[in-house]
Amino acid sequence: MSGSAFGAAQTHVKEKDRVDMLPILRKGRLVLAGLCVLALPPLVSAAWAEDAPDKEADPDTPNPAAMRSLASKPPLPRAHKDFSKYRFCPPGDKIKEQPDSNRLLFWTQDGKPDGYAQRRGSSIIYYNAQGQAIRVQRLTAEELAD
Repeated sequence: MSGSAFGAAQTHVKEKDRVDMLPILRKGRLVLAGLCVLALPPLVSAAWAEDAPDKEADPDTPNPAAMRSLASKPPLPRAHKDFSKYRFCPPGDKIKEQPDSNRLLFWTQDGKPDGYAQRRGSSIIYYNAQGQAIRVQRLTAEELAD
């Protein structure tokens, strides 16, 4: 009997210790989660550093600052077109050239768009500010030869 009584007492102590340990385990998990959160930023920054290109490995790769300066002033020359064949211009308007799209933009003196002219094949079509065609200028054979 004494053996079974000792075993029952030991079981009772284990259950009591387990109940007392639960708050400690909860605190332990909280501390572990806190450590994981603190360890995460250095790990992420180390991973980003591995993804970043190494300047010593590839010196031809431009840095972002150089890319911005190239974008603001490209090394290629701008396209130049001959707009001398465009005969019509609304009176008093300012003219802005768009050589890459073969187009002239017309702006009023107060800065509002007043239309544009665009070459299409053997004609130059003039549009108003709403985008409706208002005039067609057919180019002669001499003008097309240039």
